[in-house]
Amino acid sequence: MEYPKSQKYNTPELMSKIMGPNPFKLQEEMLLNHKIPAGSIVCDLGSGQGLTSVMLAKDYGFKVYAADLWSEPNANCRFFYEMGLTPEQITPVKADATDLPFEKEFFDAVVSTDSYNFWGRDPEYLDAKLLPFVKSGGYLYVCVPGMKKDCHDNLPKELLLSWTPEQLAYLRDINYWEEILNHSRDAEVISTYEMKGNNDELWADWLNQENEIAVNDRKTMGAGGGQYLNFIAFVLRKKYLLDNIE
Repeated sequence: MEYPKSQKYNTPELMSKIMGPNPFKLQEEMLLNHKIPAGSIVCDLGSGQGLTSVMLAKDYGFKVYAADLWSEPNANCRFFYEMGLTPEQITPVKADATDLPFEKEFFDAVVSTDSYNFWGRDPEYLDAKLLPFVKSGGYLYVCVPGMKKDCHDNLPKELLLSWTPEQLAYLRDINYWEEILNHSRDAEVISTYEMKGNNDELWADWLNQENEIAVNDRKTMGAGGGQYLNFIAFVLRKKYLLDNIE
C-alpha cells in the first residue's frame, strides 16, 4: 500500500529513532478511515521516543499525550519542539501502561502502535487498567506484531535465531487476541484483522538500522522467519453505561 503521510518522516534522523518495524507506516494503515474526531485528546500508549505521537499531532490534528515508561519526557519534549510542536499540541508523560496517572475518562481515544502486546495480554487489563481513562463511546486503535498461526508448541528454528521462547511469548495470532478482547465487558470489538502492509517492507526499514537490536533481528528475518509473522490490528469502542445493562 501507499503511505503518503509516512513519507515525510522517511529521513535518516527519524529512522534512526525507530524501535522496530516502521511505526509510521503501521500507524498510517491502522488509522485509515478512523473515527476519531480531529481535536480529540488522544493517548499514544507506549509511544517510545515519540515518533508516532508527532504523527498523531501533525497529521491527524489530535491533542496528544505521549505515554511511555522507558523514554524520558525531557528528551521527548526537546524532540517535539524540534519537530515544530507546542505543549498545547503534545505532552510527554512517563507512565506505566498498567498504572496510568490520568483522570478518569480523560481521553477521547487511545492509539497504541507496536507495543500493546507487552501488557495487554492480561484478559483483565482492558476493563481494569485502560478503559476507565477513556470516555464512553471513545475509540481504541491498536496494532501489534503477531504470528500468522500460533506455533508456540513447536517454535520454528528461524525464529529462535534472534529471539528466546520467552520473548516470542509476546507474539500471538489473531485468534488469541480475539479471545482476549472478547473477555472485556466494557469494550465493543469493532474489528480485528491482519494488516495488509508489506511485511518485508515494514521490517526492512527497521533492519536497515545499525543498532544492536536491529542487527540481531536480521538473523531471523534473513533466514526467512518473516513467513511466520504478521501485524494484527483491532479497533474497540468503550461502551456507554447503558450498553452494559442486560
